[in-house]
Amino acid sequence: MKHGKKYTEAAKLVDRSVAYEPADAIALVKKTATAKFDETIEVHIRTGCDGRHADQQIRGAVVLPNGTGKTVRVLVIAKGDKLAEAQAAGADFVGGEELVPKIQNDGWLDFDVVVATPDMMGVVGRLGKVLGPKGLMPNPKAGTVTMDVTKAVNDIKAGKIEYRLDKSNIVHVPVGKASFSEEQLTQNFDALMEAISKAKPSALKGQYLRSITLTSTMGPGVKVSTAKY
Repeated sequence: MKHGKKYTEAAKLVDRSVAYEPADAIALVKKTATAKFDETIEVHIRTGCDGRHADQQIRGAVVLPNGTGKTVRVLVIAKGDKLAEAQAAGADFVGGEELVPKIQNDGWLDFDVVVATPDMMGVVGRLGKVLGPKGLMPNPKAGTVTMDVTKAVNDIKAGKIEYRLDKSNIVHVPVGKASFSEEQLTQNFDALMEAISKAKPSALKGQYLRSITLTSTMGPGVKVSTAKY
């Protein structure tokens, strides 16, 4: 894969044989984020889990103290007085059963997170084939299936992110933008790592965190030392 001049210059600043301390890795990633737009800073955590086993799954959510730097559009699927509650909490879209054909047939997907009340999961289940592959299916573990829609919407707007294992047993999550200060990124990174550490499956034998890499959208990956975790 051929990289551009900017990437090549940035890559020279990173010693690939070194696993940096978190603060040093964050400083490096900020330094190597040289694109003309505000790049997203992401963490990629390779785990020793085997996601094919239900007892080795990792899935949850954490509120990043400084948010993600991205405006998140929230859809709440509910009924009765929960619709008004969701609107009052600041949900971008609110509705019930009438949303099914709009999403299923019209392909409407102008939202980033879906929150549903438990009594609507029968309705939401019909959207599984559309929402599932896009990672938009509400889930109790992530706090997106709940009667407390106010808290769910507030948390998401404040910077709540979901984490889960992908097919290669890696967790990919954003921890902010290149325009964030090192302190803000460090606080977000620490909050994420604390949540991931606590999410270690009890059934797992052997090493839990195999490698941690920080990267910006267009920049090179920077290895982070796993010793602390």
